[in-house]
Amino acid sequence: MQRWRGLEDIPQDWGRSVVTIGSYDGVHRGHQLIIGRAVAKARELGVPSVVVTFSPHPSEVVRPGSHPPILASYDRRAELMAGLGVDALLILPFTAEFSKLSPADFIVKVLVDKLHARAVIEGPNFRFGHRAAGNVDFLRELGGTYDYEVEVVDLVERGEAGGWGPLPAVAGGVPFSSTLARRLVAEGDMDGAAEILGRPHRVEGVVVRGAQRGRELGYPTANVETAPHTAIPADGVYAGWLTADGERMPAAISVGTNVQFDATERTVEAYAIDRIGLDLYGQHVAVDFLAYVRGMARFESLDGLLEAIADDVKRARVLTDAYDSAR
Repeated sequence: MQRWRGLEDIPQDWGRSVVTIGSYDGVHRGHQLIIGRAVAKARELGVPSVVVTFSPHPSEVVRPGSHPPILASYDRRAELMAGLGVDALLILPFTAEFSKLSPADFIVKVLVDKLHARAVIEGPNFRFGHRAAGNVDFLRELGGTYDYEVEVVDLVERGEAGGWGPLPAVAGGVPFSSTLARRLVAEGDMDGAAEILGRPHRVEGVVVRGAQRGRELGYPTANVETAPHTAIPADGVYAGWLTADGERMPAAISVGTNVQFDATERTVEAYAIDRIGLDLYGQHVAVDFLAYVRGMARFESLDGLLEAIADDVKRARVLTDAYDSAR
């Protein structure tokens, strides 16, 4: 998949293409429906598919300080999009100047002059241009002038998007949305978040040195320093996986301030189950959250803490083994 950072990166000889535009944070199952349709339409027409997204999130420019929690890094989004068959990803720098483009100017400068759109695929609530004044009706209206067609994808559609299977949580008609996924992550509802995302929620970062209390207790953890605005699950202990250097390892994961030792800094720490001698300092790792195990607690004795940790590890092993066996 080609990756472009700005309109100037688009090859000058770029021909017609099928385009979809959006923040696409998380590339959740609704996004997968839209992107998947764009890829299928591009193949029908014999042209490339292009996803257009923005950096930073538009809300941070339009309303500074309102940046929503991030469900997936740009690299992760690109990886997921490539897996869906996307041919090119265009990341547009979202500046104050860019935000002032009228909907008509946006269509001309991006879709017509640069990407030569043959078709545009969007969700029903797609908005664009200055003050989000453009919508799918306006997009379709100008399609007649600039020779592109518009398709709108229903985000309530259910099926096998992402390979996760049927989605009982939204069977009543609640659409897939990043807002809902963020709320579920914030509540520690990893099952619900996975149903929206189509996979367990992932947090990424660099392993840094912490207080090393886990090592002293016999359970050395990778202390993951996450990027700003990362969507971190609610405080508690979780079952999941730690991925480092391409290796995916079952893990017991702790999120919070470590009330046992009166710590004040909120951290994400992952213990790779049964792995001895791991040295991950300075490495970029990923932590996937499968299931909530328990809340954070203060124990009356060290023995009580060790007993709880041992039980956490046992439950995490059972949950991750069961998940892998069922896949």
